[in-house]
Amino acid sequence: MAKKEGMPVQERKGDTRRFRTHLVLLVMMTVVQLGLNSVPALAVGLERNAVSTAASKQTPEERTSLDPEREEHGLSQRAEEVARPFGFPITNSMAVTWIVAASLILFAQVATRRMRPIPEGIQNFWEWLVEGLHTFLEGIIGAHLVKRTFWFFATVFIFILSANWMGLIPGVGTIGWGHHAARGFKVDHPLFRGANADVNLTLAMALVFFACWLIWALREDGLLGFLKELFAPKGETDGVMKAVMVVVFFAAGCLEIVSILFRPISLSFRLYGNVFAGENMLDAMTTLVPHLSWLLPVPFYFLELLVGLVQALVFMLLTAVFTLLICQHDQEEPATSRAVSRRPGEAE
Repeated sequence: MAKKEGMPVQERKGDTRRFRTHLVLLVMMTVVQLGLNSVPALAVGLERNAVSTAASKQTPEERTSLDPEREEHGLSQRAEEVARPFGFPITNSMAVTWIVAASLILFAQVATRRMRPIPEGIQNFWEWLVEGLHTFLEGIIGAHLVKRTFWFFATVFIFILSANWMGLIPGVGTIGWGHHAARGFKVDHPLFRGANADVNLTLAMALVFFACWLIWALREDGLLGFLKELFAPKGETDGVMKAVMVVVFFAAGCLEIVSILFRPISLSFRLYGNVFAGENMLDAMTTLVPHLSWLLPVPFYFLELLVGLVQALVFMLLTAVFTLLICQHDQEEPATSRAVSRRPGEAE
């Protein structure tokens, strides 16, 4: 930790607390966006309540015979409603999201409450995590851009990783309401569900990134520079070739806009699909051989730990690269290229 010892404690304290503040803001913004995405469930809730009331009068065998798809395909693709305070629906994935958000906020508060010149304990872990992510992102998007965007990318990575790993805790998806089936007790309405196994959360994070991406692009390039980055021809041409390149790059810009509009969809469904598929695989391994339900999922739990890390890293890297592509500038040359271009004997 020699590097940490040489850094002024006030500087480290300010950087860590600024990141903690951004962590709180982004996590809460994501939670609010998730709540907004779940508002349509208010209208659907009345119908579901009527259906559940009718189903409660049936025997488990009748429910299974009327809905064999649930018995065969395991986990539901949508989050289940677990509460409705003041008419607002709370799903099991929203509950896990809030637990993860509150845990991260509490951990950041405790880790940065008393900053020491030589970090130890959870402060040491927190600074190692933040500085490691900062160094990693700086090598990808550059020092200038990482100053503006680090708070978002680091927070997204930590939040997604925590949510993915929390979904693997025993009890998440296995404790709830259900019925007795041929292979044992079947949980139809779990009390908790993996947060990223709900497309509402992944879409919310993708939409928040899309808004941040647009703000960063306009701040770095301006409106005119943003449009030139999309539609203006690159390179030096003249004559007829210049007119042809204008048409080609304008068409390419139109295709780029379509690609930009589809980025939130691809980001959200990539994360949701991998996490949801992992939960289904664990559920299938648990019910495959009832007498070995405690042993078969164990290797796949380790696989899902790796998948959770990879998916958090992929989401962070894709958003960082998307930002770099629209905000990169050619005026900042690497130090090596400046040294090569200097004539021999010329002073620095």
